Amino acid sequence: MKHSIAIMFAILSVCVASNLLADDRPNILFCIADDWGWPHAGVYGDPVVKTPAFDRIAKEGVLFENAFISSPSCTPSRNAILTGQYHWRLGWGANLHSMLDTRHQTYPHLLAGAGYFTGHWRKSWGPGKVDNWLETPGGHPAGKNFNSFDAFLQAWPRDKPFCFWLGASDPHRGYQLNSGRQSGMDVNQIKLFDHFPDSETIRSDVADYYFEVQRFDSDVDKALATLQSMNLLDNTIVVMTGDHGMPFPRCKGNLYDCGARVPMAVRWPLKIPADRVVTDFVSTTDLAPTFLEAAGVAIPAAMTGKSWMNILTSSQSGRVEPARDHVLTGKERHVPCQEGDDSGGTPMRAIRTDQYLLIHNYRPDRWPAGTPNHKLAHIPGCWLGDCDNGPTKTYMADNQDKDDEHRRKYDLSFAKRPEWELYDMRQDAAQMTNVAGKAEYAEIKTQLAQQLKSSLVSSSDPRETSDHADQIFDQPKYFGGGPRHPSYQPPKKNSKQ
Repeated sequence: MKHSIAIMFAILSVCVASNLLADDRPNILFCIADDWGWPHAGVYGDPVVKTPAFDRIAKEGVLFENAFISSPSCTPSRNAILTGQYHWRLGWGANLHSMLDTRHQTYPHLLAGAGYFTGHWRKSWGPGKVDNWLETPGGHPAGKNFNSFDAFLQAWPRDKPFCFWLGASDPHRGYQLNSGRQSGMDVNQIKLFDHFPDSETIRSDVADYYFEVQRFDSDVDKALATLQSMNLLDNTIVVMTGDHGMPFPRCKGNLYDCGARVPMAVRWPLKIPADRVVTDFVSTTDLAPTFLEAAGVAIPAAMTGKSWMNILTSSQSGRVEPARDHVLTGKERHVPCQEGDDSGGTPMRAIRTDQYLLIHNYRPDRWPAGTPNHKLAHIPGCWLGDCDNGPTKTYMADNQDKDDEHRRKYDLSFAKRPEWELYDMRQDAAQMTNVAGKAEYAEIKTQLAQQLKSSLVSSSDPRETSDHADQIFDQPKYFGGGPRHPSYQPPKKNSKQ
């Protein structure tokens, strides 16, 4: 098999070099990690994690400093990427473990309709149920499934450009305990987010996360080498990013930078001037219209994302488009992890600018990461269900009363939050101190709240335009489970049933 694939690559290389391919539109390789957040890449200055593929893409293309997701939850984040729309426009597609209505067009289907050969490998859309997509072209929101990038290229018709989604489950939990340390990482050099206690347990846990980040980076490196060996790399748009922040407390499932901000680099030597760092605020909802414009395909009016082509093809660094001075993010139901009959989520929206982050928590009565009392949880045994289980979560819960520092950092991750949160990044880059109630910030809070509301209304967000938002987002069926408390024992099945 390896020999036949090598022969196939050699033939394709000759074809490309001889200009025998009939369609010279760019190929698209979209590489997305699962739970990889900013700033965990070498090119961003992280002293421990090694990301040579990402660093190469950034050096040979554009590095984005201010890339944000639509929602810090897998399914809605990926729905937003595929459709080019904010997740709150997608009905129950705004939730984890949901479905995506087929009336929402996805960019792989649009590209396939325009003559592209499309496909995906490993995690693309989801998690959730995709049954309703079986009768659509490709049978999946991201196109046909392949068991490897090589298999996709072997099936690729040479007279078509291709669009491929290279997914992974890295660095989603669970991790092999101490894999990072055993690989040679110096855990003492790890830069922890300020909301984590400085614990050996947490440092080692972050190293295990880094180990899987590096594994994903090596997958991308292999894909780049394959394209280079086939003389396809120069006319292939390569994008590398993550779907939201790391699966740790106050990160994934949250709208702070450690949950909503992601690494992003783009390479396309035929069109993109190299070695640039831009500070424009961009959303992963912008990816679909960018790919469509690059392919010469009309961008549907339903897409709220805006193409980056002007940024990519510019020779400038810094702020290329002055209007891109903010970004919107939000969250609906991740896991139904409140108490009793409450099957809802923790709806929130945010606006992020150069200096400020304003968050509107629509339901401050709900636990932002789920109830800490697993005995009362809507899903039996579900414990702080919007935060994946792992050593960091357990350490922070077990040591919450150790001292004032541990109590404050536990509360930042798991305690209930007020309706409004405002953070001044010039004074508080780690977004640890809420200044929404301070008189000196009253004017800027009012201005940002008005801007946020206006933007949400214009994007038809039910949280601002409908009296039935809870029905839209909280009532649809949830198809997944949730992290259980370590002491939870599921009820024994009746042997007579």
